Amino acid sequence: MMSDRAPALALGLYLIGLVAAFGVRSWLHRARTGSTGFRGISGAAGSAGWWGGILFAAALLLGATAPTLALTGTVVPPRQSEVFTWAGLVITVLGFLGVLASQAGMGASWRVGVDATERTELVTTGAFAVVRNPIFTAMLTTLAGLTLMVPTMVSAAAWLCLLVAVELQVRCVEEPYLLATHEQDYAVYAAVVGRFLPGLGRIHPAPKSGGIP
Repeated sequence: MMSDRAPALALGLYLIGLVAAFGVRSWLHRARTGSTGFRGISGAAGSAGWWGGILFAAALLLGATAPTLALTGTVVPPRQSEVFTWAGLVITVLGFLGVLASQAGMGASWRVGVDATERTELVTTGAFAVVRNPIFTAMLTTLAGLTLMVPTMVSAAAWLCLLVAVELQVRCVEEPYLLATHEQDYAVYAAVVGRFLPGLGRIHPAPKSGGIP
């Protein structure tokens, strides 16, 4: 049955996705730009940006741990309809493809983390014309699919950690950086395009004393 093979399939897909999204992408980026694109965790220890980075790493680790525990029998997922397992597989694959396509769409501007002294081109086309953070949206989609394939508390925790991580990273690190770097261009873009979902999380003009919603 598909549900019996789900942990092994989920783990295989996840590891392939990690290698493609971070290893291969970084290698290609360095070959084209001379930089790996990795900028590390932002902010001082204990800051919102720092916690975002820590939770992001935790989400990646838990994402691999969940199917591994199920595969070894340490954690036994509840029995579920094959429909949910197949749906999870489709969602996972679509999520991974979305991550890779969005990364490619960033071109030379692709980064993991933020260097406040660096200025890259503002990308607003392709998937970025639909949502401002399509890579994070696709990653959340991927972990949602994996959670359907291997429905355990560990896989759910991985998704939750990633959700909190990207919210902290985007709201506390990336958006302030982009507003400071691209100013009006980003303000106009963010007023029209949603943060993670179309139309949701747009940044509307605010009084000078205001901040990012």
